[in-house]
Amino acid sequence: MRPFRIHTGTALPLDRSDVDTDQIIPAEHLKRIERTGFGPFLFAEWRKDPSFVLNRPEYAGASILVAGANFGSGSSREHAVWALEDAGFRAVIAPSLADIFRTNCTKVGLLPVQLPPDAARRLMDAVTEDPVSPVTVDLEANAVTAPGFEAAFDIDDFTRWRLLEGLDDIGITLRHEEAITAFEAARPSFLPTASRSG
Repeated sequence: MRPFRIHTGTALPLDRSDVDTDQIIPAEHLKRIERTGFGPFLFAEWRKDPSFVLNRPEYAGASILVAGANFGSGSSREHAVWALEDAGFRAVIAPSLADIFRTNCTKVGLLPVQLPPDAARRLMDAVTEDPVSPVTVDLEANAVTAPGFEAAFDIDDFTRWRLLEGLDDIGITLRHEEAITAFEAARPSFLPTASRSG
């Protein structure tokens, strides 16, 4: 996965709370076997409304999603994160994020940022009033900045390290490939072995 260090882009204000994974990517669009191609179906039901924020031209190309509380609740479907990533989002900022959704984000390099409610509200208002102003999400400094706005966020050290290094679960395992190969070479031949094809 791509490392996440510092990202600057425009932000999409989704001023709704309790957005669940079925609203992010409706179940009828989960038939694909690839991890890509879900972006066009992001918020599919809401996008039928021409005035929905994602349909508005001033937010075209937004790469940071600013959402309300409890974003990503509901089922554990990874497709919700895949749809956001496929649509070009690099970070999701909210006052609270569902636990499984947050974990799924970190598996693909989408940075989940939880800000205090007052800071999240100020950012939501700022990007609503001025859609073209850039927002910077800085994982190196654990901070979100925009014109007239700055707020720090917390993230655990291990997750932060993984994102900075661009390491998903497979990437972390492959950092130990030499030790795994040595271990397998020393195993008796009658025991099963792990092999890496590809």
